[in-house]
Amino acid sequence: MKPVVMQSDLPGLKLVNRGKVRDIYDLGEHLLIVTSDRISAFDVIMDQGVPFKGEVLNRISIFWFQQMADLVPNHIIATEVSDFPAITHPFRDQLEGRSMLVKKAAPLPVECIVRGYISGSGWKEYQQCGSICGIDLPKGLKESALLPEPIFTPSTKADLGEHDENISFARTVELVGQETAEQIRDTTINIYLRARDIADTKGIIIADTKFEYGIFDGKLLWIDEALSPDSSRFWPKASYKPGGPQPSFDKQFLRDYLETLDWGKKAPPPPLPEEIVNQTSEKYREALFKLTGIQLG
Repeated sequence: MKPVVMQSDLPGLKLVNRGKVRDIYDLGEHLLIVTSDRISAFDVIMDQGVPFKGEVLNRISIFWFQQMADLVPNHIIATEVSDFPAITHPFRDQLEGRSMLVKKAAPLPVECIVRGYISGSGWKEYQQCGSICGIDLPKGLKESALLPEPIFTPSTKADLGEHDENISFARTVELVGQETAEQIRDTTINIYLRARDIADTKGIIIADTKFEYGIFDGKLLWIDEALSPDSSRFWPKASYKPGGPQPSFDKQFLRDYLETLDWGKKAPPPPLPEEIVNQTSEKYREALFKLTGIQLG
């Protein structure tokens, strides 16, 4: 099994942020994003990493950014270390396959979530009040059911260790303005519709996903990650059956395991059995292979 990279170590480069998964370095004109093998659940970073995870996330994001380039510009400058500034080249072994050089955009303070199926926190909210983020839904929907049409359900972007909070579209307008709010809503749904169709041909249902955007040179830019197993619910199409939770190619597998423990969903995290770590890695790699044909490990 490939060694796990819990965090990058790039002496001489300016680290500006170490998030749940990504380490971000300021290279002057551009940023360097390094995707680690860290994994979080319930906003808590686990002590163990997942082999190949960072490379899977990076490669899937690159795939989707390329697929949607005509719908919305993205932040990628380069994805090969040989095309990065020379100062990064001594760290090729840490960067290969898990990093990208990107534009410096000013991030919008909103997570752009789109749901095509009802699951997770959306399902819980629907059970309580028949709606999600103020959007009324038909009565009698089952868990994991296909929604009549995809819905835009934004949330706030919480600090590390804090929980995101679902917000209404009206609140989104207050945060970013009417024009930008409409643009990110429409762009998010358009990306999702195309991605859902592409994934369907590869045997994957994309139940929901979330995007981040920034402003660069006065224009909207798609940033961060794209339709990865960390930011999306991927279900196998062959076994899909509404009426309960679905098997998945994402970290829902880890969340389901953690739900069986007597753990308060706050740091420190519980230790993860090797079997759970390895099965999680297999699910991530299977998603990459199904979507792109790239096989790791």
